[in-house]
This record gives sequence, C-alpha cells and structure tokens, in this order.
Amino acid sequence: MKDPKYYFSNASSPVFQGADSVWDALKYLPEFLKTLKLGKIEIKLPDGVFLENPESIFIGEGTIVEPGVYIKGPVFIGKGCEIRQGAYLRGNVFLEEGSVVGHCSEVKNSIFLKRAHAAHFNYVGDSILGEKSNLGAGVKCANFRLDQGEVGVWIEEKKVMTGLRKLGVILGDRSQIGCNCVTSPGTLIGQDVICYPCMHIQGSVASGSLKKLKQELERVL
Repeated sequence: MKDPKYYFSNASSPVFQGADSVWDALKYLPEFLKTLKLGKIEIKLPDGVFLENPESIFIGEGTIVEPGVYIKGPVFIGKGCEIRQGAYLRGNVFLEEGSVVGHCSEVKNSIFLKRAHAAHFNYVGDSILGEKSNLGAGVKCANFRLDQGEVGVWIEEKKVMTGLRKLGVILGDRSQIGCNCVTSPGTLIGQDVICYPCMHIQGSVASGSLKKLKQELERVL
C-alpha cells in the first residue's frame, strides 16, 4: 500500500516522478513546482483576490476565482478549477484541472488530482486527493502529531515511518469522506472508499471499503 498506483490510476503523472512511496510526492512537491512555468494568470481576476508571490502562481484558463480568495505562491491551478470565496491556498499547492477549493477551505503543501473537491470548510494539509474524490463539509485532514514527532503509517499491520513531521491523508480516486470527519496524521485511504459522516479516521482503509460508525440513541423519558 506504499505504491502510488494503489491509490491513483494516473500514478504516472509527473507529480509522482521518483516517488517510491506515495507520500514521497509531498516531499518532492516544492521542487516539482519549480519545474513548472509559473507566474502566469490566464484569466481576469475579480477585485478582492489577493496574490502573494504572484511570480510563482499559475492559474489556468476557465478557472473561476471568487473575490475574497488569498493565494500564496508557489501554487499551480489548472484549467477549469473553482476557487471559492474565502479560500486560502497557503503555498506548495498543485491543483489539476476541474479541482475545487471551496468557501473557507485552507490548503497547504497538497496535491489535488483531476476533479478533486474540498468544497466547504475544509483543512487539507500535506495531503493528496485522488481523481473525483470528495471531502464533505467540515472535513479536517490533520497533518501534525500532538507530540510533534515523525508521522508513521500503518501498512499490513506494521507501522512504517515516513521521515515526515507533517503528513495528512492520502485519499484514493473516487473516495469520499462524509461531513465533519477528522483524519489523523498519516491516514491512508484507497480507491472507491466511502466514509460515513462524523468519524475519526486513522490508519489504513482498503480500497472498496465502506467505513461507518455504529451509533446508539438513548431515549431519556
């Protein structure tokens, strides 16, 4: 479950070049962004959009950026994306075409593959979202251990250290996380997974899984 191909059908994308383990793509992301032709805005930005380090920001044609967005380079935003009011892109962000960063969502050091959505009140730090994946409203992808130690991941019931102090979630293609969930640092979720709302998700979740929390309601007379 370290192989990017387990999570993403387009693991041959240049963003994964040299990544023996899927999280390596995040280690190499700052250097990968330096290889791209940044410093070009192919759309007309409305008033109220703030760009920091515009020389290291690319925004592709057909993308919609609403007033109230703050973008701090380096950032690559592909064609046909939506960056909605109140979004904060906090550097080292790579968004493929059709991606959505929504209202009051914050993204840093992360990769969104085609049509990945973090559309409502999300935090996405040091994470990779696969094609057509979706975060429900209020999903937070925690990326930093409370003891500030190195992040490990669980693979086949063995803990593997990543060499990273910050690592959020790896979310496979077409997987969905329901509203108001929190993922622990170093959570690995395969392809075509559905996670029900209001859960704490950690460890590894195999492709094709349905993950839900069993709740009991107690009626007090």
